[in-house]
Amino acid sequence: MPDTISQSRSTVQFDLPVPMRDGAALPADVYLPDGPGPHPTLLSRTPYDKSGLTGPRFTSIDALTATQRGFAVVVQDVRGRHNADGRFMTFKHESSDGYDAIEWIASQSWCNGKIGTYGASYLGATQWLAAKASPPHLAAMVPRVTASDYHEGWTYQGGAFSLGFNVSWSLAALTARNHRQLTRSLDLPQERFAAMRDAVDATEKAFAHLPLTDNPWLPKDLAPYYYEWLEHPALDDYWQRYRIENSYSDITAPALNIGGWYDIFLLGTIRNFLGLRNGGGSEAARSGSRLLIGPWSHTTLGQNQTGANDYGTIASQLGLDLDELTFNWFDRWLKDADTGNGRIDDDGSPITIFVMGDNAWRDESEWPLARATRTRFYLHSDGHANSRNGDGVLSTEPPAGEPPDQFTYDPMDPVPTKGGPLCCSPTFMPSGPQDHSAKEDRPDVLVYSTPPLEQDVEVTGPVRLVLRAASSAVDTDFTAMLLDARPCGCAHNLCDGILRARYRNGPAAPMFLTPGEPALFEINLVATSNVFKKGHSIRLEVSSSNFPRFNRNLNTGKEFESDEVAVATNTVFHTSEMPSYVELDIVPR
Repeated sequence: MPDTISQSRSTVQFDLPVPMRDGAALPADVYLPDGPGPHPTLLSRTPYDKSGLTGPRFTSIDALTATQRGFAVVVQDVRGRHNADGRFMTFKHESSDGYDAIEWIASQSWCNGKIGTYGASYLGATQWLAAKASPPHLAAMVPRVTASDYHEGWTYQGGAFSLGFNVSWSLAALTARNHRQLTRSLDLPQERFAAMRDAVDATEKAFAHLPLTDNPWLPKDLAPYYYEWLEHPALDDYWQRYRIENSYSDITAPALNIGGWYDIFLLGTIRNFLGLRNGGGSEAARSGSRLLIGPWSHTTLGQNQTGANDYGTIASQLGLDLDELTFNWFDRWLKDADTGNGRIDDDGSPITIFVMGDNAWRDESEWPLARATRTRFYLHSDGHANSRNGDGVLSTEPPAGEPPDQFTYDPMDPVPTKGGPLCCSPTFMPSGPQDHSAKEDRPDVLVYSTPPLEQDVEVTGPVRLVLRAASSAVDTDFTAMLLDARPCGCAHNLCDGILRARYRNGPAAPMFLTPGEPALFEINLVATSNVFKKGHSIRLEVSSSNFPRFNRNLNTGKEFESDEVAVATNTVFHTSEMPSYVELDIVPR
């Protein structure tokens, strides 16, 4: 029998077995409010140990606080994690297990039949994957900082493997912190835990190791999913079955999507919002879904400090209480309006964004902003845009006849990652805005800047680089980064992207380059909202590596099992026949 304890105004049942359709039983902790039910119920399914979700964290609301608001709460370990038996494989069981958990909750006498889901990151994935299975009793969701596609924007981006995230997440969160379950299920000797723990301290070595398919710090028996990811670099059937973007018409629950301008999953947060608004499976999903984006990284939700920037108290819980917003959202969708406890009215604008530079919250009615002007800032130089000391210029004037810029990309000396939308190793990869001025002294970083601005300029919207370029290699990468260059000489990153050359025609259609032949590269830098202040400059960096955030393209065209390296000479064109430009949404002020 599960243990039961009574607390002030709540009762908690620990390790209650929840049956799955295949006969498995996954443990859950159930928090019940004091007083007669039935209650609206909140569900969070986690790979990170359900016992760790009883207090306020970025991934979660506090379960005990939720009971004080009249909600029952269920927190469940997903299959193969911590107290749950079975073998954990990322994404594989989350649709069916999530559906079964929701419908089991709905059958309990303490549940009123209306269920909401909540949580961040992988806890957001468990929400979306359950929702795409269309459980009848799922009434609302609050996914924070999570993806819409577990290929693009999670495991890969622009065809490049998200090495920093995949390695650090697998080493620490998925392996070392699950050592008890792995030891039990795989019958491992106890000394394997010490090896898992020490591997986390060796994260930098794990980043650098070649080939990727044989990483001694990440044994295949402990992390088989990692090696499955590497076996599927293209968008194939392996990824299509999990893809949320294929299933919006099956999702009937409205979602309050919460993200950050520096979150690794910003692309998915925006796409999930737009997907439900434009094609959700119910009127509630289409008209009721909401989007909120703050100046945060993956792990700084509700904080004023992200990276090197302090955005003020207005960006913190004191300025915008995410938990209160979450409870209000569930009040609206899960409580019976006839009792006076629920809200059935529309709650205003569907979008709330934080405008950096102004450091202010603002409501919007659509994305992208209809009043913004899509503007091309063209790349210019006399052929020497290398480094911040070069002659690279950004201008709204199209180029005429200009010599190209050229640089050498050596995979054994890649451009280092510095800030940005990163996860999950703050020790080795600090996230958020950082000063890139020292990095911009490298000759393999092309730098293009506007003259100092004569007035404030707001950029809010999607960001895309259209690049005409060539390489001496059959395959290489091109990277792009938008920055705010300040009079102090510093340059803080806003958003960035990458495109692996073989995937320039799409993630499912790899095709090698013809060495020396120009090709078109459309690089998605996702989005930002920033006011470039008077005297600042809009800056763009172009290079071919961002390591260890992304794995190094070895320039040979070989797959991840190879450690053969070639040096590439890469060329960027900007002429009237082959213009290169970054597209920004300029908002009138």
